[in-house]
Amino acid sequence: MSETTLASPHLLPESVREDFPILDQRVHDGRPLVFLDSAASSHRPRQVIDAIVQCYSHDYANVHRGIHTLSERATDAYELAREKVRGFLGAEHAEEVVFTGGTTAAINAVARAWGDANVGPDDEILLTPMEHHSNLVPWFQLAERTGASIKHIPLTEDGRLDLDRLDEVLTDRTKLCAFASVSNTLGTINPVKELTRRAHESGAVVLVDAAQSAPHMVTDVRQLGVDFLALSGHKMCGPSGVGVLYGRRELLAQTPPFMGGGSMINRVYLDRFTPADIPTRFEAGTPPIAGAIALGAAVDYLQSVGLDAIHRHEEALIDHAWERLQEVPGIRLLGPGPTQRAGLVSFVLERPHPHDIAQLLDFDGVAVRAGHHCTQPLHDLLGITASTRASFYLYNRPEEIDVLVESLKKIGDRFKPSGRKRRRKQ
Repeated sequence: MSETTLASPHLLPESVREDFPILDQRVHDGRPLVFLDSAASSHRPRQVIDAIVQCYSHDYANVHRGIHTLSERATDAYELAREKVRGFLGAEHAEEVVFTGGTTAAINAVARAWGDANVGPDDEILLTPMEHHSNLVPWFQLAERTGASIKHIPLTEDGRLDLDRLDEVLTDRTKLCAFASVSNTLGTINPVKELTRRAHESGAVVLVDAAQSAPHMVTDVRQLGVDFLALSGHKMCGPSGVGVLYGRRELLAQTPPFMGGGSMINRVYLDRFTPADIPTRFEAGTPPIAGAIALGAAVDYLQSVGLDAIHRHEEALIDHAWERLQEVPGIRLLGPGPTQRAGLVSFVLERPHPHDIAQLLDFDGVAVRAGHHCTQPLHDLLGITASTRASFYLYNRPEEIDVLVESLKKIGDRFKPSGRKRRRKQ
């Protein structure tokens, strides 16, 4: 897909496949690479790679500080990227976009900056059992620092949030409600707008971990009404090491910075300082300049393809995967049915262990993820220690799911019990 040609939603993935050079390779004795691990980290199109090369080859310098040509170019490109992200998220103001090191850094920034200033010992922090550790541990640490309590929204048997029981845990003591828009293990699509509305009715602030949704479907922070939202560049065709914290302007303006250093100041004295305005007060030191610029290129790319088109393509992929995976004997699919999930599926077999499954799939050229996916509490609730996860993106084909299924069938046959009983020693 050229920079000037929009991809037709009816032509995915073929209209974009050639943009991802890393996918055009063979592994393990010439097997075509089948990459089904985009929930961990997606790949980059040539347009993003070119943006990185352009930055470092022609336009790189530190931003906001220099008055020479390269610094001015880099600053303009960096701030243009901020504006692109603003539009991508439907934010009202560019200063509501803070560049971070990723989703983890963004959530920790809120926990340290907003949390330390606003959460106290009588407050409650409401989470869910399906959260990534990055949306659990920072709040546990905040609770340890402040004496606040942790609560969780219960799950239904099929891995959805039990909104019928929300009033049991959402009270006037709830200071913050933090949850993922899409579970990285179950694939569950959570009702962000409804959860946000009910949390606000109780007086709580809402943070959404959008790492698994922003790359795949339209995200409009004003329409959703969220207070904070975090995402990672490397999951949405952008580079690693850069992410975004969206925060409502009123909240960010009232929040003190928690990292000190260059750029984030207005004035420094021998014994004190005054912070810069937002968003600069939250971008201490040299920011991820090339990363942010390349993230802007990733935003351009995703918008040229169309988030709605990507979402529809992934809906078709998950429908196909859900149907085909049922053919694998002894498989247990985790999470809700295909109409209530995003484009990923985690599963377990009776044998072997998920790590062995992933390695055997790799021998057939299929790249998946195995382990607890940074959701150990969720796996504990499910009564398992690990699972195997296949995740899809705009460049995946239905035929790649077929390769996954046929490989899983071979693995199942290889580890199927023989049915023979051992003879007891006399």
